[in-house]
Amino acid sequence: MLKNLKLKQKFTLLLLVILVVGLSLSGLVLSALLRQNATNEIASRALTLIDTMTSLRQYTLTQIYPELSDKLEEKFLPQVVSAYSAREVFEILRKKPEYRDFFYKEAATNPTNLRDKADSFEANILERFIKEKDLKQVSGFRSLPGGDIFYIARPLTISQPMCLQCHTTPEAAPKTMIDRFGAVGGFGWKLNQIVAAQIISLPASKVIEKAHQSSLLIVGLVSTVFIAIILLVNVFLNRQVIIPLKRITRIAEEVSTGHMDVDFDQMSNDEIGNLAKAFKRMKLSLEMAMKRIRRTHGGNTGGAAGN
Repeated sequence: MLKNLKLKQKFTLLLLVILVVGLSLSGLVLSALLRQNATNEIASRALTLIDTMTSLRQYTLTQIYPELSDKLEEKFLPQVVSAYSAREVFEILRKKPEYRDFFYKEAATNPTNLRDKADSFEANILERFIKEKDLKQVSGFRSLPGGDIFYIARPLTISQPMCLQCHTTPEAAPKTMIDRFGAVGGFGWKLNQIVAAQIISLPASKVIEKAHQSSLLIVGLVSTVFIAIILLVNVFLNRQVIIPLKRITRIAEEVSTGHMDVDFDQMSNDEIGNLAKAFKRMKLSLEMAMKRIRRTHGGNTGGAAGN
C-alpha cells in the first residue's frame, strides 16, 4: 500500500500516525496529571473552608459564648455552640454557586447532636487522628450509594477550657441543653482531646469534570498546533522537495527521449541540489558519449566508402 502512495502522502500519513499515537499516550499521562491537579486545587479550597470554620468556632467560643452563657439557664441558645455556628455559616456559604457542591461535617463518635454522629468510615478517620498524633489531615475518594465523593479531613481538638463547661458531665452542663439534646452524648471530653474530624466533601464527579475540561482544552490546543505543523510541513515539503523532484523528473524524461537542449538547474545546495548536479553531470556524460558514438560511426562509414 505504501508503495502506491506519493512522497507527500507518506509524510502526511506518518505525521498523522505520530499525532494519534502522541495524543493517545500523552492523553493518558495528561489525564492523570490534570486529575491530580484538580484534586489539589479543590483540596486547597476545602482546606481554606476548614480554616474558615475553625476561625468561626474560635470567634463563637471567645466572643459569643461569654456574652450569652448566663442566659442558658433560662433558654438554650444554639448560637453559643461553635459547631452550630460553623454549620449555619457554611450553609449560607453553600448558597453561592461555587460552593453549593461542598458539604461540611464535624464527625464525632460521641457527639452532642446526633446529626454529627460519625459513620464507620468517618470513625476510622477519627481513630487515625487519635492514634497518629502527627497526622494533620487526610484526603481521598469514598464510594457511597449516591456516587463517589472526594473528602478532606482535619482533626478537631478541644483547645479552649470553656468548651468543657458543656461537655464534661451532664450535671455540669446547662439544663436547657440537656432538655434539648439529652444526657447521653457529648460528655466526658477533655482538654486537648481530639473529639471530632472536620470533613469537607463534594461529589467526585466535580473533580473529574474539572480535570476533563482542562484535558479537553489542552488536547484541543495541542491538536490545533500539531495540525498547523502538519500543514506547514506539507507546504515546506511541497516547495522544497516535491516541486524540485518533479522538475528534475520531467527534465530527466525529456533527456531520455533525446532532448538535450534542456538543463538541470541547481536550485539549492542541499540534497535536492546535489541530485540536480548529479543529473547534470550524467547529462554531460551522455552527450559526450553520444558525440563519440557519432564520430566513431562517421569514421567507419568514410573508410568503407574508400574501399
